[in-house]
Amino acid sequence: MAPIPTPPAEPQDQPDGYLGLDADRAERLARERGWTTVRSLPPGAIITMEYRVGRLNFEVRDGLVTRVWKG
Repeated sequence: MAPIPTPPAEPQDQPDGYLGLDADRAERLARERGWTTVRSLPPGAIITMEYRVGRLNFEVRDGLVTRVWKG
C-alpha cells in the first residue's frame, strides 16, 4: 500500500486580518501570503464544505470581506 502523502503546511496567516478589506485587495494579499486557492462568495452561498489545505474563503457583501474561514 502506498503511503499517505503529507499535505503542505498552510500559510502562517491570521484570517481575521482580512475582515473589512476590499475583496480584490484581500484576494491579492492572500495569494501573496501563500494561499493557493481563494474563494470569494456572496452571503448565503451554497458551497461544498470539504476541507482543502491552502484554501481561504471570503464571504463578500457590498465588495467588502465580512467573514473569513480556512479550508
